[in-house]
Amino acid sequence: MAGSDYENVQEKAPQTKDTVQPQKHAQSQHVSDHLANERTFLAWLRTGIATIAFGFVVARFGLLLRELNVKGESVVTGHYSSLIGVTLTTFGIMIMLVALFNFLHKRRMIDAEQFRPMLVFPILLTILTALIGVLLAIYLLITA
Repeated sequence: MAGSDYENVQEKAPQTKDTVQPQKHAQSQHVSDHLANERTFLAWLRTGIATIAFGFVVARFGLLLRELNVKGESVVTGHYSSLIGVTLTTFGIMIMLVALFNFLHKRRMIDAEQFRPMLVFPILLTILTALIGVLLAIYLLITA
């Protein structure tokens, strides 16, 4: 009997400003998909930042070699290291921009339930990264 009195009091209690009401938000049914998309985007951002930092290091390494040139020999590394460093930095910026567009595209596709993974971005990134690796190997052979 006491339980039913308590329920009646709760039903009759007026709603005040302090009463917390559950809010109904329009949420996506694919929350885990969106969170995975965001994690992937953040991983690409980290990759872009690392590529930019690596480009900076390569560019400054050529400057260090020129400063340490004690024998007075002509060192060819200055222009090549600067060119490779600027290329890597630009490549890192491109990675981040493409990652943003890819993230936004996937977000729309997940909401529309028409998600199809794109193959162009990973294939292009792999080819460009391999090309930069080959160029760095050639640069190391030239300057050795």
